[in-house]
Amino acid sequence: MVEASSVACQPIPGLTITLLAILLLVLFLPFKSKKVEENLEPFFLLMGIIAITANYLFGETTIQEIHMVAKKALITPVSISGMPIGITQVVFIFGLLFYYFHKWIYRGLDAMIKKIGFTAFAFVIVLFFGLTSSIISVIVTAVILAELAAALKMERAAKVEFVVLASFAVGLGAALTPVGEPLSTIVVSKLEESFDYLLRILGVYVISGVILVAAYTAYKIKRGGVRIYGVEATYGESLRSVIERTIRVYIFVAALELLGHSFSYLAYCYFSKIPPWALYWLNTISAVVDNATLAAAEINKALTVEQIRSALMSLLISGGMLIPGNIPNIVAAGRLKITSREWARIGVPFGIVLLIIYFILIEVLGLHISIYATISGWWLG
Repeated sequence: MVEASSVACQPIPGLTITLLAILLLVLFLPFKSKKVEENLEPFFLLMGIIAITANYLFGETTIQEIHMVAKKALITPVSISGMPIGITQVVFIFGLLFYYFHKWIYRGLDAMIKKIGFTAFAFVIVLFFGLTSSIISVIVTAVILAELAAALKMERAAKVEFVVLASFAVGLGAALTPVGEPLSTIVVSKLEESFDYLLRILGVYVISGVILVAAYTAYKIKRGGVRIYGVEATYGESLRSVIERTIRVYIFVAALELLGHSFSYLAYCYFSKIPPWALYWLNTISAVVDNATLAAAEINKALTVEQIRSALMSLLISGGMLIPGNIPNIVAAGRLKITSREWARIGVPFGIVLLIIYFILIEVLGLHISIYATISGWWLG
């Protein structure tokens, strides 16, 4: 595929219509069909194959490029920026660790609550998982968070609020590294950037957001006088489920790689012309569809850093508002049987407030701060 940044994009009506139809299917069919939702990874893989075939049939991609993309799709899930580590290995390793050592984890959890109280515990847990989700992956974090929440003996309303807010923090924090979640994996891969790229352009916003969510969670618990009656370990994972989840993650990331390349035509010809502020509000659709899918369709080298920053922050925040928006939401809601209405009652108003705050910071005030520049300035005096 020819880089749009070097030549003018030549619209191909047939390809545009075909790719838009595939994009709509990818975005909304999982939300409408239970069968598709339960088989999301093979569905995405099938759509990726169809999309890249459409690019070939309309003359936008050559056979040689398809071979290169297929090779990249096979490698990306297990290798980021040339490193011998990927989101697949991270999910598998930490899945095994929790499987074998969950009893000790629960004991430590119970001791911690008794020692520091539930308000401080909530702050520490939300902050910890929010900041480490980019290291141990959002999928592993989501599973651990859901199991920990299930083990907490407390009133249901308070537990639901705790889980929803914690999922916001996890969804934000996971974007800091390519091993954190499929969205960050695909963005770094498509842009062919270094491992620390997202930390550099989003670090200040994401880290401050995680701290804000953790503080607000602790405030809500203290204000509501939430009582916790201890911890009851109810771990429900099997070794087979750990392996199955790892395979699903591999297929999902590989499929997004195919879709991302296939949608490059739309990104170069259309998305690159949308101003950052418009991309920001357009991506609030991430509340009802997985944000990694939108990132695969939108993010490309044709976009400016400002457009990428605006698009990603909107995707990350909006993804926490409703259950279908992000992986932690889906995992937690399924494990704790949280209804869409229960989630929306907490997630929508909180998400809207965050969207407004970040819109003012990024688009109105233009505070494009690099965490590396900040640290370097402090270090050099």
